[in-house]
Amino acid sequence: MKVKKFVAKDMTEAMTKVKAELGQDAVILNSKKVESGGFLGFFTKKNIEVIAALDMEARSERRKHSAREKPKPPINRQVTEQEQVKLSKEIDELKAMIKGIGPSVSQSSEDYPDVLNTFNTYLKDQEVHDTYRLTVMKHLLKKWYQEDGESQSEETISNWVTDELLTLLKDCHFGAFNYNKKYLNVVGPTGAGKTTTIAKIAAKAVLKDEKKVAFITTDTFRIAAIEQLKTYGKILNVPVEVVYSIKDFKEAVKKLSDYDFILVDSAGRNFRNPLYVEQLNQVIDFNEQMETHLVLAMTSKYRDMKKIVEQFKLIDIDKLIFSKLDETETIGAMINIMADYHLGASYFATGQNVPDDIEEATAINMVQQLLRS
Repeated sequence: MKVKKFVAKDMTEAMTKVKAELGQDAVILNSKKVESGGFLGFFTKKNIEVIAALDMEARSERRKHSAREKPKPPINRQVTEQEQVKLSKEIDELKAMIKGIGPSVSQSSEDYPDVLNTFNTYLKDQEVHDTYRLTVMKHLLKKWYQEDGESQSEETISNWVTDELLTLLKDCHFGAFNYNKKYLNVVGPTGAGKTTTIAKIAAKAVLKDEKKVAFITTDTFRIAAIEQLKTYGKILNVPVEVVYSIKDFKEAVKKLSDYDFILVDSAGRNFRNPLYVEQLNQVIDFNEQMETHLVLAMTSKYRDMKKIVEQFKLIDIDKLIFSKLDETETIGAMINIMADYHLGASYFATGQNVPDDIEEATAINMVQQLLRS
């Protein structure tokens, strides 16, 4: 048996090459789309790769019959050991080739029905990680064939997508701070929007939930941050305590003991420096009465978000807060991060207005945010 690979711009050209080299008796073992050439992933050419085979003995037999030659009586002889080894080797090589082809085809093939392909393209554009996107699409394709997707409405298909994305977040816990604990410590890197987020949460607690609220800030590295928090404090009639050490923190806690809810604004520093997180432990008394929520700006790169989460794992992160959803067109990284670390969210912010531009996070509205971005 002769096996050969052909690369052409389309199937018509590929078949021409196969017939020219292997003849009419050749059979196609496999075909797939491939990309070649280009520079750094750009300007690549899309081709088709075909694996074809020719059974030499079968072709010989067909030629004999077509020439109407009188068939010779069969010769009864045993196959020699050398011939057996050669035949076995050829069969093993063919099996290995086909086995090698299989996974690459299944992994690279993304030919979906048009409606599903629309969602697949959308998830790609939103930068949902391939691991999660392909998992979602695999389940959608299975459901498509099980439930006759052609007869389903686009709304039904959209609900399928929502359900599959929710499945990715099934191990994540969502919901706003519920006052079961007294302290909410909000941490995050510089520029993530911690102070504005804290002001929004405090405004809700004061105006809607009628809680007696206070601020503690450890962000003594940025005078502007302290002044910003003090401004919000004046507007909401909320006291602000500035602390520089663990001793200061404990004194502030004692001073604010009569308050229902205390928000802690931690220092915003370079998240790449592990000393920053270690210093938090030197200033803040993490205890059973405190929840810690990590603010991630959706304008950050996905890999930077992962680095931030890894750094802050030195302290216990209970939930995430996603900020600046209004400042980016792609928020797939939000789904990636939650699925990566099985961390749910408490809030997501969609603007700078205090207290309006913040919403309580639930699994369903996080998915809906993604699908309507």
